[in-house]
Amino acid sequence: MSSDGQSTPEQQPGNGGGVSIGSMSGGSVSTGTYGKATSYNTTGTGPDPRHAELLEAIRDLRGALPPAADRSDQDAALDGELADAEAEITGSGTASPGRLARLLGGVRGWLGSQAAAAGAVASATAVVQGIAQLLG
Repeated sequence: MSSDGQSTPEQQPGNGGGVSIGSMSGGSVSTGTYGKATSYNTTGTGPDPRHAELLEAIRDLRGALPPAADRSDQDAALDGELADAEAEITGSGTASPGRLARLLGGVRGWLGSQAAAAGAVASATAVVQGIAQLLG
């Protein structure tokens, strides 16, 4: 024990130091010259095939939007909806029906307000079709 009452790792002469871990949740530790630590962490199951297709379409549409500095208010609002849906699908493997309905309304509204580039329209169409399949 140190003078302040905290426990400290004991140093072994000639061992080059020590590692003391009081509590650890997740992660990896490695020591020594050739030490290697590998950690594999998962947050749950991946999305089902329909959500995976929607996720790909969402990412395509986000990529087809103008750069952030050139976005209209409608572009920025759509990107926010797309980002929220992407985060939900990535985190849980699915998107709630409410999220899908909001996203569908956002994409349809964006399409109705624009003369969007052909690539963006194709990406938006894929998102609408993916949502329609999930909502039935």
